[in-house]
Amino acid sequence: MSMPRPDRGLARGIQRATASALGPYQSAVIRIGFSATFLLFLLRELPHRHEMYGPDAPWRWDLAQQLISGNQAFTVLMWSDSAFWFEIVYALALISSLLLMLGWHTRAVSVLFMAGVLSLQNRSIFIGDGGDNVIHLMAVYLVLTRCGQVWSLDARRARRREAAVGDGGEAVGRRVPGEAGGIVLWVVLGAVLVGATVAGGLGGTVWLRLLLWALWSGQGVWWAVNRYAPRSELRTLLDVIANLAHNATLVVIMAEVCLIYATAGWYKIQGSRWQDGTALYYPLKLEYFTPWPALSDLLASSGVMVMVLSYATVIVQVAFPFTLFNRRVKNFLLAAMICEHAGIALLLGLPFFSMAMIAADAVFLPTVFLVWLGGRASLGRQRLFRRRGRVPAPRAAADGVEAAEPGDAGAPTLVG
Repeated sequence: MSMPRPDRGLARGIQRATASALGPYQSAVIRIGFSATFLLFLLRELPHRHEMYGPDAPWRWDLAQQLISGNQAFTVLMWSDSAFWFEIVYALALISSLLLMLGWHTRAVSVLFMAGVLSLQNRSIFIGDGGDNVIHLMAVYLVLTRCGQVWSLDARRARRREAAVGDGGEAVGRRVPGEAGGIVLWVVLGAVLVGATVAGGLGGTVWLRLLLWALWSGQGVWWAVNRYAPRSELRTLLDVIANLAHNATLVVIMAEVCLIYATAGWYKIQGSRWQDGTALYYPLKLEYFTPWPALSDLLASSGVMVMVLSYATVIVQVAFPFTLFNRRVKNFLLAAMICEHAGIALLLGLPFFSMAMIAADAVFLPTVFLVWLGGRASLGRQRLFRRRGRVPAPRAAADGVEAAEPGDAGAPTLVG
């Protein structure tokens, strides 16, 4: 007897959700976008780091300690009030952002990135804007994703591992390129985790402790199985669990972006300035939000343009969540929102907020566009090396532009 059509569809859906980590290019752009945003923010605030998060902050260390004792938030900056410890934490936040952007041991580095984001932001909770809140959330989500499948040093190391194994071997017990760095990183993080747990430095939230220990122990099991039993059923089970966690997190990120735009749009509708189409005029006249006064004055002088942009902002934000199942309309509104955030960065002087929102919007970018973009970037890199007199070694496929097999590395339905 043939299986009923709904059951076949359900089986295909389960197979798709468990057999592969969906949206590899979208998750890679999210990884690169948020790590680059936080890295550039830390670099820009490097001269002012002590006044923002360090010993010279108006929100003093003892005040932060009192607040954290009540809300049980996590921050390693509460482990010590010395300036030397602050410098170490700030430097590790910079390094982890850079390494995550490059995709070096993304599973471990994403945890360091999350710790850096939470530590700095929870130290001084009155500093930041909506973009910092988005980075805060996405830093937690990234540790559950397989965001290093493409456009990363991990992807390059995986290709080198396949080349070392060869067509017929299983590489059981064999060392692979880049393995030593991962082992050392795992041991060091384990020692820090044990010390922080014993000293009670992981905050009062139980979920964070469980998450950190599950990630650390799971990574150890993953390495052992991948090295000594790469073709076993346990290896397949670990892949299924990792794929489920990745795909579920990707859905959560999509829902988060939709909630951000939906709530922002509906709150704007209730405001009288958005209703009469004059809301955009006022920030254009505030000195704090006018990095280019001449450009802001030119835009504010046109009442029609102010009204059109004010209404368009509300319409796009309210309508976007309802257009996800219509690919053409969704892509058009997505392009409009990216342009809107680029305009906010230029006109209102909020570059990091705009970068964070554009990175979050990337979860909906079409896979075909991202593959094309990766191909252009690879071609540009080859031309740059050729001009310097260096000729890249030939490869079977461009870096990060592998052909997507059906059901293997495709994007989810909402992404396409």
